[in-house]
Amino acid sequence: MTSSSERHPWGLPPWRIDFAVPEQALPGAVDFAVVGGGFTGLATAAWLKRLAPEKSVAVLEAGRLGAGASGRTGGIPLAESAAGDLAGLGDVLAGFTAALDEFRVVCDLSLGGAWEIGRGGEALADSPIDWNDSGRLRVVREVPGGTLDPGKLVSGLARAAHGLGAMIFENAAVAGVEWGERPALRVVRARDGRGEKIAAGRILLATNALSLPLAGLETSTHPKLALAALTAPVNEELLRAIGLSQRKPFYTIDFPYLWGRVCPDNSILCGAGLLDPPASQDVAEIRLDAEEASRMMVQFEQRVGGLHSALGKIQFTRYWGGPLLFRDNWLPVFAWHPRSRHGVVLGAFAGHGVALSVHLGRWAAEALLGPRELPDWGRISAA
Repeated sequence: MTSSSERHPWGLPPWRIDFAVPEQALPGAVDFAVVGGGFTGLATAAWLKRLAPEKSVAVLEAGRLGAGASGRTGGIPLAESAAGDLAGLGDVLAGFTAALDEFRVVCDLSLGGAWEIGRGGEALADSPIDWNDSGRLRVVREVPGGTLDPGKLVSGLARAAHGLGAMIFENAAVAGVEWGERPALRVVRARDGRGEKIAAGRILLATNALSLPLAGLETSTHPKLALAALTAPVNEELLRAIGLSQRKPFYTIDFPYLWGRVCPDNSILCGAGLLDPPASQDVAEIRLDAEEASRMMVQFEQRVGGLHSALGKIQFTRYWGGPLLFRDNWLPVFAWHPRSRHGVVLGAFAGHGVALSVHLGRWAAEALLGPRELPDWGRISAA
């Protein structure tokens, strides 16, 4: 089994983020601090600067941009949350594409639909997929959705936020927040380990599964590391044989879970399996070269190879994991921080965050600027 985990404890995804963050000193104070440099944080920062260009915005990312869920996703934008449609949510894909147009983000977006696949009940009479995976697996229905390049999406959002005047900082970990009338963030720069403080009028916490205590989510959410693998490019004949020649992404509606897509070079990306963090609930401590993860990857490779006879000799070239956060009710978190109305917490998209996170970026910006209210379904107490 070929693995890239020796270069990163979670392996390396195939996406490339090509935005270079300029070096600059941390400001002593900003109007808005955004914690997390993924889809959510960068989209919100861009909207803050678009809606209120006179306000100062700083994006603080503990690692590199897209180092968390955004740069490690499979790149499948969908039309709803993991819990379905929600009050006031609106048209997710329309809001997502409007944001891309607004900020001139090009990310190889294709919205040709997505397949929900299942093992029981009614299937489409002409289901292109007919696989063996704990039962007969076929297409149940087609839903709005598609594919994109997550690296290009992160890069484009970062370029837009920076171009509008937002300050972006990599390797700037927020170690804590002193909540008060004017909150202060304790920031540690990786280059020298020196701590600094930044005062902020309001704060967005968009770190998802990577900073639960900071966001006040220790007891209301479940962090996991989702596993993914990429095959070598295959020919069109194989894609036709396994039912993926239309290049629609797919995901199961029952368990055991499986999702995937065809990439532009005809490689096949598949995902399945969740790794639990240790007792600390810190997913950063998970390593793909550890015994449990290695065993799950071998089983995953065998499972994909057994889906269809044409996949029996498929070659895998890359394995990686990405952090995932969800609640028992599958609702996203979109709420004021438990300790202060100066902070908004947004995340826990349960694998449905590619389009949803960007779509909600405008709502988050409007709530931070005031007076837009946050939704009842996003309350942390609702977990």
